[in-house]
Amino acid sequence: MDLRQLQALQAIADHGSFSTAAVALGTVQSNISTRIKGLEVELDATMVDRSNGQLTPIGEVVVRRARRINAELNAMVDDVIALSSTVTGVVRVGMIGTTGRWLVPTLFATLHDSHPEVHLHVLEGTNSTLELQVAAGQLDVAILNVPVQSSDIDTFPLFTEALVIVAPVDGALALAHRDPSAPNGYQPVALVELATLDLLLPLQGTTLRDQIDAFVKPAGIALSPAIELEGIRMLASLAFDGYGPAILPASAIPIHLKSGFASIPLEGAPSRTVGVAIKRRGFPSAPTRVTVDALKELISSSDALPHGISPITVTASL
Repeated sequence: MDLRQLQALQAIADHGSFSTAAVALGTVQSNISTRIKGLEVELDATMVDRSNGQLTPIGEVVVRRARRINAELNAMVDDVIALSSTVTGVVRVGMIGTTGRWLVPTLFATLHDSHPEVHLHVLEGTNSTLELQVAAGQLDVAILNVPVQSSDIDTFPLFTEALVIVAPVDGALALAHRDPSAPNGYQPVALVELATLDLLLPLQGTTLRDQIDAFVKPAGIALSPAIELEGIRMLASLAFDGYGPAILPASAIPIHLKSGFASIPLEGAPSRTVGVAIKRRGFPSAPTRVTVDALKELISSSDALPHGISPITVTASL
C-alpha cells in the first residue's frame, strides 16, 4: 500500500473532490485518480463515490485509519528533528471558547519563550466537535470539559472552575444579591431561587448541562430555560446582550465587560473540570509534548489565573 494513496483519500475527505484534493497536494487530478484506483484495487472495495466525490462508508473507515497513520508519520519527523536540534513543528490545538479567551495568549507567550520554533494552530469549538477531531487525528490536543464521551481519547484534568450566574450589575438579580462584605461582592443565589429564573442554559446532553442537572435534581428543582445552546461562548454573548441571566463558568466574563456584569455565586454549585485530551492510540509528537508540558506548567505556577479557577496537580505524562 502506497502512503500517497492514503494521503489522496484523506485530501478528498478534507476538500470534497478529486480536483480540490489535487490542488491541496500540489499535483494533478489524474494522479489523485490513479492513487485512489490503486487503493481500491488493493482493498477490493470502492473508496469514493464518483457521482458526488464523497467517500463511501468503506472509504470513511479507511480514511480514519489513514489520518492516524499520517499523524504518526508527521510526529516521527518532528521527533527526529527535536533530537537533533530545537523542537520544531506545528501543534493543532482545540479549545473551548471561554477557556481559550484567556489561556491562548498565555500559552502563546510561554511557548514563544521556551520553544520559539513551535507554532500553534488553534481551533475554537465545543466538546462534541473537539472530541471527534482529536479521535480522528485532526487535532493533536484539545482543552475541553472532562469527562469526555469518546473511548478513543485519553484525558487528564488541568483545573476546576466555579459555576456562577452572570447577570447585569444594574439588574434586579444582581442588586438583590449585592453585598460588599461578601468575598466576590455578592451573596449566593439559593437553589430554590433558580426555579423562579428564566435562565440561559447549556444544551441538554452537553457535559456542562449534565453537571448542572445533576446538581439541581436532588433538590427537586425544575429549571426554566429561556434558551438552550451548545456553545458556552455563544450563551455568554446572549447574556451580555441582555437576553437573561446565564449559568456559566466564572471565566466567561471577559475583562472589558467585568464592570457591567456580576459573577454571582450559586449556592452549593459544583465546579466544572477542564482538562487535556489526546488520542488514545499513538504517541504524541515532540511539539505536542512540549505544548502539553507548557500547559501544565502555566496552570500550576501562574499567579494570574482568572477568578474562580483552581489548578489541579497533574501527575500524568505523555
